[in-house]
Amino acid sequence: MFIGFTKTGVSSMGILVATILMYVFPAKESIGILLPMLVVGDLFAVIFYRRSVVWKYLISLIPWVLIGIVIGYFVLNQINSDQLKPLIGIIVLALIILHISRERFGEKFTEALPKSIWFTLSMGVLAGFTTMIGNAAGGVMAVYLLMKGLPKKEFVGTGAWFFMFVNLIKVPFYISLGLITFDSITFNMWLIPTILIGAVIGIKVVPLIPQKAFQTLILGFALIGALRLILV
Repeated sequence: MFIGFTKTGVSSMGILVATILMYVFPAKESIGILLPMLVVGDLFAVIFYRRSVVWKYLISLIPWVLIGIVIGYFVLNQINSDQLKPLIGIIVLALIILHISRERFGEKFTEALPKSIWFTLSMGVLAGFTTMIGNAAGGVMAVYLLMKGLPKKEFVGTGAWFFMFVNLIKVPFYISLGLITFDSITFNMWLIPTILIGAVIGIKVVPLIPQKAFQTLILGFALIGALRLILV
């Protein structure tokens, strides 16, 4: 259900979901379990926001994202779950800082970001790497799209299309690493109804909830989870 929220309502909850799963399953297996559920949520979000996408911002980013995905693939192939945990914890911590900075400084934060090809390149590679090793590129993409000054609907819609494409690209990589298996897909199938329920609630109910207080709570839990991944 939380995954549905992340795709159609509260994107910051994605950080919390990735962190929680690492306490339920080994770190590497958890990202393989999470990916198919994200794809289901992506498809639902794309259907709802199918006309709210700015293609030029995606097209300019994708080549660099693919480079980041390939780098992340080789990193995942070389490390074990114990090594992945603190790495994900550090990434989640960095994304929380990015999110807080964006909320705290608003337009000043956007204006401070460079608007050159090098910024697009670095954000693309970073988004590809973080999504590959931990399904954790939400904060990176939020900063990138924020810089483009998109209206709220186009912001969500462009992000939805981005993650659908990227997550589908990641599937064969995860299969080759043994992170997506028949057993994990069977587990995912049981959870599809709850993902769809969460997505509907995200569309209908979450906008009515005080957003700032809700995100503060989610980020607080994510911060605790990230610190535990790093220190334990």
